[in-house]
Amino acid sequence: MTAPATGRGPLALVESPVQLLNVLEWSHIHPPTAVAAPRPGAAPSAPGGGPVTGPLTVVVLSPRDPMSRGQLRRMAELARDDGVTVRWFEARSNRLGLLRTAMTLAPLLLRVRHLVIGDPFSRLVQVLLPLCRAREITVVDDGTATMEFTEILSRGGRLVRWHRAGRRSPVDAAFAVFASAARRRLTPGRRRTVELFSAMPATPPAGMALRANRFAWTRSRFGPPRITAGTDIIGTSLVETGVVDLDRYLAAVATLAESHGATRYFAHRREDTAKLHRLAVQTGLEIVRPDLPLELVARRGPIGHTVLSFPSTVVHTLPLALAGTGVKVVVRDIDDGWLTHTASPRAQGFLSGITGTARDLHGLTSVTATA
Repeated sequence: MTAPATGRGPLALVESPVQLLNVLEWSHIHPPTAVAAPRPGAAPSAPGGGPVTGPLTVVVLSPRDPMSRGQLRRMAELARDDGVTVRWFEARSNRLGLLRTAMTLAPLLLRVRHLVIGDPFSRLVQVLLPLCRAREITVVDDGTATMEFTEILSRGGRLVRWHRAGRRSPVDAAFAVFASAARRRLTPGRRRTVELFSAMPATPPAGMALRANRFAWTRSRFGPPRITAGTDIIGTSLVETGVVDLDRYLAAVATLAESHGATRYFAHRREDTAKLHRLAVQTGLEIVRPDLPLELVARRGPIGHTVLSFPSTVVHTLPLALAGTGVKVVVRDIDDGWLTHTASPRAQGFLSGITGTARDLHGLTSVTATA
């Protein structure tokens, strides 16, 4: 595979459909700048005059799970429709996949001026970052992990996701050197600027620019949706990440469905098929496996007049994507008793923080076990 040619435009590294969506949102408010050819005999531009920008190139570092791959391919189609160059890399295909990807991308990473990344916690991204000499770096949302990312940069900790805290495997130790280097590279300094493009309630460290993601591209491209009289439930992968007990989660979904008359369950792309089958049998809910990120699916419609969600990224993004439609987003908090014995000690506080900030920023309401 040959390296993608981007000219002098920005390069984005993405690994999930949500990351690619947020790169498109970023690109929507950062259109390519047309640069006039220099006049004959004109002096060259002085250093610091601003980088020359051009069309965006997206490099997809493909995940393994089928649902993520399917959604990414659909998102890639939308990106190409918008004039974005998309290159697909099977970096996880085998043990040599990452090495081949790094060797192919190295020339491009060495010369790109503006790098956009969707997951600073990704080991793939952390391995590739030392190859990059970009003077401008933008970090777009990868969900609630953005809140953790800015907190880690502020306090100087390891770039490790919140739900893995306290469990350090030999593999984690082996990649620690890359994680440390990535944290330094993503910290603003004299030689680089770092921008955060986010819809989350993240507080960037000193020197990092913050630009709010209002899902302008999504709202301009899709909708307004047809709104049904029903109630929809949004699934979560907290069981799959080992945070929430399976049986407690299934019971909670059943209670929500019965008490609110819900008929559909929008599955998270990483939810286990066997778990979803059990849920359908026990609750009678129609299981919907979206072909695009939920923000686009909801905006495209049809969508229920009420959407119930557990603490997750969508309690912050759906109110923005569905602004002005009248759809009500409601949060179901995670009870302490649902957490597994292996869950991070920080899990409950982190999840409660997601709900609390959604109530403050978007006026969301919460429901309890008996509501």
